[in-house]
Amino acid sequence: MSQPNSPAEVQHKQPSVGSIAAHRPHTVAATVSDLEPDIDADLDGYEESPQSQGSGAPLPQGRFLDRERSWLAFNERVLELAEDPATPLLERANFLAIFASNLDEFFMVRVAGLKRRIATGVATRSASGLQPREVLEMIWARSRELMARHAACFHEDVAPALADEGIHLVRWNELTEKEQARLFTLFRHQIFPVLTPLAVDPAHPFPYISGLSLNLAVVVRNPVTGHRHFARVKVPPLLSRFLEASPGRYVPIEDVIAAHLEELFPGMEVLEHHAFRLTRNEDLEVEEDDAENLLQALEKELMRRRFGPPVRLEVEESIDREVLDLLVRELKISEAEVYPLPGPLDLTGLFRIHRLDRPELKYPKFIAGTHRDLAEVESASAPDIFAALRSRDVLLHHPYDSFSTSVQAFLEQAATDPDVLAIKQTLYRTSGDSPIVDALIEAAESGKQVLVLVEIKARFDEHANIKWARKLEEAGCHVVYGLVGLKTHCKLSLVVRQEGETLRRYSHVGTGNYHPKTARLYEDLGLLTADPQVGADLSDLFNRLSGYSRRETYRRLLVAPKSLRDGLVSRIHKEIQHHRAGRPAYVRIKVNSIVDEAVIDALYRASMAGVPVDVWVRGICALRPGVAGLSENIRVRSVLGRFLEHSRVFAFCNGGEPEVWIGSADMMHRNLDRRIEALVRVADPAHRAAMNRLLETGMSDTTASWHLGPDGEWTRHATDADGGPLRNIQEMLIDARRRRRGTATP
Repeated sequence: MSQPNSPAEVQHKQPSVGSIAAHRPHTVAATVSDLEPDIDADLDGYEESPQSQGSGAPLPQGRFLDRERSWLAFNERVLELAEDPATPLLERANFLAIFASNLDEFFMVRVAGLKRRIATGVATRSASGLQPREVLEMIWARSRELMARHAACFHEDVAPALADEGIHLVRWNELTEKEQARLFTLFRHQIFPVLTPLAVDPAHPFPYISGLSLNLAVVVRNPVTGHRHFARVKVPPLLSRFLEASPGRYVPIEDVIAAHLEELFPGMEVLEHHAFRLTRNEDLEVEEDDAENLLQALEKELMRRRFGPPVRLEVEESIDREVLDLLVRELKISEAEVYPLPGPLDLTGLFRIHRLDRPELKYPKFIAGTHRDLAEVESASAPDIFAALRSRDVLLHHPYDSFSTSVQAFLEQAATDPDVLAIKQTLYRTSGDSPIVDALIEAAESGKQVLVLVEIKARFDEHANIKWARKLEEAGCHVVYGLVGLKTHCKLSLVVRQEGETLRRYSHVGTGNYHPKTARLYEDLGLLTADPQVGADLSDLFNRLSGYSRRETYRRLLVAPKSLRDGLVSRIHKEIQHHRAGRPAYVRIKVNSIVDEAVIDALYRASMAGVPVDVWVRGICALRPGVAGLSENIRVRSVLGRFLEHSRVFAFCNGGEPEVWIGSADMMHRNLDRRIEALVRVADPAHRAAMNRLLETGMSDTTASWHLGPDGEWTRHATDADGGPLRNIQEMLIDARRRRRGTATP
């Protein structure tokens, strides 16, 4: 593994504690969204709010890191995996694509929201003390640095290494005549028919440039009049980003189009061409209170999304200045938002390269097995989930435990079991060929009562979720869209089964989406249980989601927006009381992001009281660890790797009687104030112990991770003092599952 970054490579330092302007912490915030990784258009942290509640003296100013800088630091960690020669080569290409995709979404949502805020004259400082304009200028500068590093990693490191392995990413002028002839045939038959050149002249206004589309700016000359003309050619987005010129040799599709522009402009002289790519605001604004039919309102808003204002223009660094000036003027974008880069643009196309069948250049293949508690009741066809749950709770850890033989099998068995009377299910994101949806449809068609809460506002999955909502309705499912003003992000399944003279409820509460494909890539937790308290809680919560119930208290659940933040903060304060009374105390948290000021302030107060606090965060962290007198008892770690760390865990020592919660909520305003989220208390002592071991391992100094400093800088720790690699927690868990199944590690 690579050494930690040199000083020249690490991000700019955050202002030190006490140097940032005063800002009162946030308690209640405004709107909704979800986008991996943790991007919310509604600018969490930019609303004035009362001082967060809690005992003790006021906490110092400048105690919150800027969330946008922290998100950029997260994407820098993704880039570091691409830069690391110890990462398998095609995985490095994949991380380059992930970095590019992440940044696209960041500009579409967060940067777009900042620009909208500035344009409307809202100048509220963020929790870090920065004005929106200051944050935007920081983003421009920092993203420019990271994009330059990203391009250098591809051109100077990954692309040459791929070539050494027989995977050549070449440009048109590097092709042989035979390869060019082959691609010309491909162009004439499969590319040319879908191209539409658009001229710009007094009779043809400058064309609309769609967001994230790759385009060619073309300058042609009329040989008769000598006049120069500008035209735009859009690269068809549904065609492959890289075309195979010959075995092992791939060329960007825009190069093939550019080489044959004379076919598009016969009789004209093609003088020059330049690739460019525009990013637009793709936020949605649906006034739910005024929308009689949310489904129809969202469909209309999705059509308008295509016409959001520009937020970034990527151009090839060789672009002609006159052409660039034309683009800047017509697109109404500032020079600060122009990003000159070496071609090819849009390295999200490397996802295509990662899919090549070269297993020796990827992470070793891992196929999850059936959880051992379910394997005990596995028949020739599938495990009997209900039989297993009648004897014990089952704590699942994906992708190490198979999703298909646990959660998916749970719903499929429920769909076909004649004793099952009803299924209630939340769906936030799922796959296009979802077996979960198929099972729900089968259940409805067999006469079972099926309630499905489809969150059609799940960012960038709106089209898919609208499609599934209609399909479920047509099959006879009761489909609802949640509560006005709140997204439903909790991950819940409830099955009601007739067993003799009684009804038994079987439940699943998870941290991840009911998405079979991402369940193989995302690290998540889930609890399957027949516990009557959990079943009663889910019944009450589903009644709230589908009807007019106002229940706010539950037995084994904490539910946002009413009880979740207060429930966690009260438990943090209780750890302070335990510590002062001489009883064991600690707080351990694993989340995707932690931004909420009230939660952070509670953790600061715990640290000041002497309670050890561990925070394992994948993405954004606004908490400053290691500040004398404030957070010297807080450690913050981040783990990135082959799987996306996605689970949320909250563990409290509770005076020696540990309490552990898992669920869907991150520590962000949107999760705690503007979403339906649910955490479930883990009751089995063995499961609680397993969760604490997981947290201890992730935070251990012998585990490879990134460490956050008080100045906001992340430092990678991948090797020990002797230069040997530290433990990779994901590989450790893979090896543990293989040993359990009696299979050797390849």
